[in-house]
Amino acid sequence: MTHQYPALTPEQKKELHDIALRIVAPGKGILAADESTGSMAKRLNPIGVENTEENRRRYRQLLFTADQRIDSCIGGVIFFHETLYQNTDDGTSFAKLIKDRGIVVGIKVDKGVVPLAGTNGETTTQGLDGLSERCAQYKKDGADFAKWRSVLKISDTTPSELAIFENANVLARYASICQQNGIVPIVEPEILPDGEHDLQRCQYVTEKVLAAVYKALSDHHVYLEGTLLKPNMVTAGHSCPTKYSSEEIAMATVTALRRTVPPAVPGVTFLSGGQSEEEASVNLNAINNCPLARPWALTFSYGRALQASALGAWRGELNNEKAATEEFIKRAEANGLAALGKYESSGTGGAAGKSLYVANHAY
Repeated sequence: MTHQYPALTPEQKKELHDIALRIVAPGKGILAADESTGSMAKRLNPIGVENTEENRRRYRQLLFTADQRIDSCIGGVIFFHETLYQNTDDGTSFAKLIKDRGIVVGIKVDKGVVPLAGTNGETTTQGLDGLSERCAQYKKDGADFAKWRSVLKISDTTPSELAIFENANVLARYASICQQNGIVPIVEPEILPDGEHDLQRCQYVTEKVLAAVYKALSDHHVYLEGTLLKPNMVTAGHSCPTKYSSEEIAMATVTALRRTVPPAVPGVTFLSGGQSEEEASVNLNAINNCPLARPWALTFSYGRALQASALGAWRGELNNEKAATEEFIKRAEANGLAALGKYESSGTGGAAGKSLYVANHAY
């Protein structure tokens, strides 16, 4: 007979559950602004902006100071370590600015992917060492949720059983450590869209990966009501010759979730996975109109799919900041509606229809 020693007090459980519910309140999702310094170079260099700390601060300030229209559609913001300790022009800390708006502050806590020996180019995620101490400090400094990204890929030989179980176990350890420190863990087992696989293959792999993740979370006595899931949508590989409708993607995605994700989980916050801004909104909307019972909030945790048009409008120019902020607000509102199943697409023309796919995407 297995025995569970109480990991969390009733008060701790209530706090975690309340935080999770605030993040995924109806019509709300997450702005993922947790790009590492290296990832920010990939965002800034193409628009002719030098990747300096000040430029990163200026860009994020432009997002965080958007007017009250985003308060009804952004429930949480994921920060990178540097950003948590930056301030606005008038000296207000970004964390205080976000909290004062009633939006929950999050923090990326993993330290990136590393090769997993004995596999065909697969990876695991590092950062468990010292994680408890870092979480304790982040909690003091205003963060109430965290993110940890594991990466799996689909090919003829992957994902291997080893990669699936290793990444599931690492995610469970991370989740347990976060909860001990009063931080809601976002569990992110991302299956990359690289490859030629069809929709059915992605659905099959997604189900196997999520089943392993929830088995590991159970083994580690993680309190599911105080967690969120950040999965990929079920889509065909980027090089797949067959194109699927948003309704087909929605059906495959919701079916995979229904087979694997316990109803105790308050919310599923999808990553955009290289979809264009418009695609990410249209597919999320279709998911929320899928004719299957959906016991969780199904919403967004988008980085590029909330920011691509804003970056293109900004280009580092002071004069463009208002226009860039408007582009961000437009996408935030679109996804807020999509999370309610009420988004009406105006077509995929312009910047919002541009593919954001990056092969073998790393942070």
